Amino acid sequence: MSSSTDYDASTPLAREIADLNRRRRAIATQQFPLPEKTRVFTVSNQKGGVGKTTTTVNLAAALAHGGARVLVIDLDPQGNASTALGIDHQAEVASIYDVIVDEAPMADTVQRSPESETLWCVPATIHLAGAEIELVSLVAREQRLRTALDEYLASVEEPFHYVFIDCPPSLGLLTINAFVAAKEVLIPIQCEYYALEGLSQLLRNIELIERHLNPHLAVSTILLTMYDGRTNLANQVANEVRTHFGDQVLQAMIPRSVRVSEAPSYGQSVVSYDVNSTGSLSYLEAAAEIAERGAKA
Repeated sequence: MSSSTDYDASTPLAREIADLNRRRRAIATQQFPLPEKTRVFTVSNQKGGVGKTTTTVNLAAALAHGGARVLVIDLDPQGNASTALGIDHQAEVASIYDVIVDEAPMADTVQRSPESETLWCVPATIHLAGAEIELVSLVAREQRLRTALDEYLASVEEPFHYVFIDCPPSLGLLTINAFVAAKEVLIPIQCEYYALEGLSQLLRNIELIERHLNPHLAVSTILLTMYDGRTNLANQVANEVRTHFGDQVLQAMIPRSVRVSEAPSYGQSVVSYDVNSTGSLSYLEAAAEIAERGAKA
């Protein structure tokens, strides 16, 4: 008769624990290669609730954790990325609104996140909610973010390795500015029903931006989020996305995680909130994969 302290390594739980420990050891020893030139990502999906801001914040924090200098630009009027990074974004704070509407220097708006010595953020304030209307009548309305970002990146003493632009879940002038400013698009796709709904429209819009405003723009990265391996639906969606998009899809997938959901309420990414959680581990793996892909490009 077996005792209560016997350990059965063949059970699903034991295999899961062993796999998590193996992944933690692997990521702990992995060196993140740094790109020679600044990589600028726009994180976009017009569908809400796909983990877009969560992905922006946690990938940025994970890359900073891996030694990179990272800048996050919060272009969503809700300011959730600013909140999650512990950045002050009250109405009177200098923000991305001042940059794209009033042509203030971006250097005047950048704040260092308490997350990391190498993680910075340009916050969004409530004023950004009216920017879509104000931009309509402005000169070069689609290029204002790119102009400001290029000037800022050229002026910093230590170059940034990554810039992540968090967009609102729409295809208005703010999102167009983000697409024009970036070279790479990262699309989070949730492993749920209707996951691909609206994606064809997003890809058509990206193609139009590439053709008319930014010939260097390309969808380089797709990240599967909210994955629950216990359901057939999640596996079917993941397989469908991998079949359709091929090598653009990262091998790392972000699971449904309580820790990932809790972290923003503490003004933190999941990487600093609970580095040993499965959510943190998955974002670190995704960041490592992005870094490796950039080194091979």
